[in-house]
Amino acid sequence: MLVQQILQSKSSDEVITVKPGTSVSDAAKILAKHKFGSVVVSRDGTTADGILSERDIVRELAMRGATCLQDPVEAYMTTKLVTCTRQDSVESVLQHMSDGRFRHMPVVEEGKLVGLITQGDVVKARLSKVSMEKEALQGMIMGH
Repeated sequence: MLVQQILQSKSSDEVITVKPGTSVSDAAKILAKHKFGSVVVSRDGTTADGILSERDIVRELAMRGATCLQDPVEAYMTTKLVTCTRQDSVESVLQHMSDGRFRHMPVVEEGKLVGLITQGDVVKARLSKVSMEKEALQGMIMGH
């Protein structure tokens, strides 16, 4: 299964981005409003300059307190992004997420942001594949 199939199954292909100067507080409001675990940081809305996750915000809150909420997201975003393309396999994406201990991966092609997939999206796709394989094997065994 490929990343493209996951993107096609999502209810929306829109990727919500914030500018690097957006306050952490405003980014947190966006995360809460959309029930997202991360937001892509982009100067122009089409390239991925970084990513800010709930974990990044919680970590700073624990270390610095509420004052960090007024800081710009660029102060805490991850800038060494691990990205994938539509043609990457779900297995390789899941391996990268597991190895890197992150849950969100921007999908980038020719330098442009084309989507965002989550660990939940990948697990759901894998479970769907396993279920279809199970049904096919049961059909073969039963002679259908």
